[in-house]
Amino acid sequence: MNEYVLGISACVVLILFLMTGIEIAFGIVLVGVAGLIVTSGFSVAFNTVVQDFYDTLGSYGLTVIPLFMLMGQIAFHSGIAQRLYDAAYKLIGRVPGGLAMATVLAATMFKAMCGSTFATSATFSSVAIPQMSRYNYSKKLSTGIVASVGTIGMLIPPSISMIIYGIITEQSIGRLFLAGIIPGLLIAGLFIAVIYVWSKIDPTLAPPSTETFSLKDKLRSLPEFISVVVIFGVVIGGLMAGMFTPTEAGTIGTIAIFILAVIKKGMSFKIFAASVDESMRSSLMILTIIACSAVLGHFLAITQIPQVAGDWLTSLPLHRVLVMIIVFLFYLLGGSFIDDMAFVILITPILFPAVVKLGYDPVWFGVMVGITLMVGSIIPPVAVSVFIVKNITGESFSTIYSGVVPFLISFVVLGTLLFMFPGIATWLPNLVMGN
Repeated sequence: MNEYVLGISACVVLILFLMTGIEIAFGIVLVGVAGLIVTSGFSVAFNTVVQDFYDTLGSYGLTVIPLFMLMGQIAFHSGIAQRLYDAAYKLIGRVPGGLAMATVLAATMFKAMCGSTFATSATFSSVAIPQMSRYNYSKKLSTGIVASVGTIGMLIPPSISMIIYGIITEQSIGRLFLAGIIPGLLIAGLFIAVIYVWSKIDPTLAPPSTETFSLKDKLRSLPEFISVVVIFGVVIGGLMAGMFTPTEAGTIGTIAIFILAVIKKGMSFKIFAASVDESMRSSLMILTIIACSAVLGHFLAITQIPQVAGDWLTSLPLHRVLVMIIVFLFYLLGGSFIDDMAFVILITPILFPAVVKLGYDPVWFGVMVGITLMVGSIIPPVAVSVFIVKNITGESFSTIYSGVVPFLISFVVLGTLLFMFPGIATWLPNLVMGN
């Protein structure tokens, strides 16, 4: 069988496999091993699997994933998010839609300490939605903003998706972290703008709070933000200055969050044990997918599918912007049937050579992939953030999706701005780390 045909057939079989509900990692490795056996024989396939798993699970660079996961889980379980939300509410709670805006502000700050999108969505489903219900906020607004803002972790560092993209494409994780800051803050600002306009159009969505706070109360809330800014500055700033590696940054950040939790009396042995357990479960899932994807990647390299796909995309008689739109639509469509992160691990090695060939900055592309992941996390059928909100709140999908739709405008605006002005993503890493 022609190697190209074999590679394409394997990709089709893999998609069919994953649509049956089989575990993502198992589906990927089964197709990869079968392909290697057909092309290279059983002995080579066996040795490749062993070597790929050993290289992945023994990689020092990948230790950054469990560290940032643990950092986020400690912040989640120790009540840091609750205090951030309360502080944000005191500052802007009386503004129309102020509670929803406070949710965006608190989630953005929380994400600066947390590498997990799941933890952000789960935390604010438990913390913010009941508080908004207390003040008679519409369920579609409260659930819609929590589902949407949970995705901000795809851009704001420390972002697990950025780490994985950097490993796959061999890009600097430090540059990717820096590239995500401005777009991440922009999307947070766009969320707030949507809340304000929506609340003005329909005041019943977000009745203004009658509770008042003195200047003294507001000033007392500031240390909650300052502690997060300090930790974020030390972790990301030290990483950018070359003082320590991403793994060391994750270690320092985790220790800092642990100390903050102890100081705030939010830490106990039970909380620490739960944080370690959940972070290890999530990390092992991600690392297993990466290892299995490495096996599939070796098979696809033999079939030359990445090179063929790159040559085909770059030869299309279309403007390169249209080609990139096709690429991102492909990410969105694929992510609609397969877990978004798994699809990125699977498809990025195939499409990345074409993106570079078209002359696009790999760091800019990483940010755009992050935005695509954000959208994929809130649109059906595999809408992870929406499922988390539904499971915690018990609200219907129709209610949550009706609240999510207005915030999709923010993603369209941000994506358009980044296409028109790529420097939004590349300016900061070029300024700090040079071209």
